[in-house]
Amino acid sequence: MSTTASTAPEAAASDRAGASRRQGTFYRGDPGMWSWVLHRITGVLTFFFLFVHVLDTALVRVSPNTYDQVIETYKTPIVNLLEVGLVGAVLFHALNGIRVMLIDFWSKGPQLQKAMTWVIGVVWVVVMVPGAFFMLKRTVETLFGGN
Repeated sequence: MSTTASTAPEAAASDRAGASRRQGTFYRGDPGMWSWVLHRITGVLTFFFLFVHVLDTALVRVSPNTYDQVIETYKTPIVNLLEVGLVGAVLFHALNGIRVMLIDFWSKGPQLQKAMTWVIGVVWVVVMVPGAFFMLKRTVETLFGGN
């Protein structure tokens, strides 16, 4: 506690803040917090994809046969699932980046940030569901038979 005089509500608020710090977190699952966390995770995942992409593309100059072998491994169902995850990560990162810019540069952005978080979630689902369907269609047909 502080040695300065404070009102009862200020003291109670200070005690609640201290209790929250003792429990280990200020956050209780607010959508903005999860959006912040997912933005960092999707950014890192996209960076690592680009790093691997540059490396495997560089193989074409070093050893064309090795490059062809690496490209063949990309035609597996597991990699197809990873591609869907990559598209989902890039899409979320882009949509959330637009939300962050609106919060920073639009005067109404801070008041509407929670609504914008839900809007990008809905847009992400609306785009990803058909996108994932068409991306996975070939893999499902290959694994389980089909036309």
